[in-house]
Amino acid sequence: MTSADRAALLNDLAAMIASREMARPLRVAIDGRTASGKTTLANELAECLRGRGRQIIRTSIDGFHRPKVERYARGRHSAEGYYYDARDFPAIHALLLKPLGPGGDRWYRTASFDLHKDVPIEQDPQFAPNDAILIVDGTFLQRPELRQGWDLAIFVETSEHVSEQRGIARDTALLGGAETTRQLYADRYRPAFALYESLAAPAFSADAIINNDDFDRPTLRIREGGRLSAV
Repeated sequence: MTSADRAALLNDLAAMIASREMARPLRVAIDGRTASGKTTLANELAECLRGRGRQIIRTSIDGFHRPKVERYARGRHSAEGYYYDARDFPAIHALLLKPLGPGGDRWYRTASFDLHKDVPIEQDPQFAPNDAILIVDGTFLQRPELRQGWDLAIFVETSEHVSEQRGIARDTALLGGAETTRQLYADRYRPAFALYESLAAPAFSADAIINNDDFDRPTLRIREGGRLSAV
């Protein structure tokens, strides 16, 4: 059950997003550390906006991975490999962001790759109405290769400790045990995010920041006139 504080924050954030009127779909990025709560927030926000009568296109950047042999070419634990080699940027732009952006034809696809089967996929294109809202969650969404593809960027802020504890609890079974998972966070995910911060400063360019350390009592800051203000 969603807490009252979290529900109020979601309503405030949904109101901010819904107020952005464009002659085409609005493209929203939900950015943040690994295991910061991006996917949960994106799903909650999508439901909140649907309740306001908006059509939502909901997907994850994980639908645009590169093959394992390319992702792990620098090594399974490589932070540089995670940052530079994980995602297929041409596919993200060609299939999703460009069709929904200025001058786009609005025929879009939400994925190009099956991560679990490690094979490309070909979706039938779907057509977006002018007032649709695209919500994409994932890591490194404000990196230079993607930054211009978003109309709004929301940064999910968590401490390193909180996100890693959540991630280890979530991924232990998937990644082969607690110690293996802890080592991946130490070697790959944590330094990759530090690299991202040094290159893109995502918290400084986001349109809104949600501190998600306390899941039931998150806080929201919205950027107005170049400055962040608490809501």
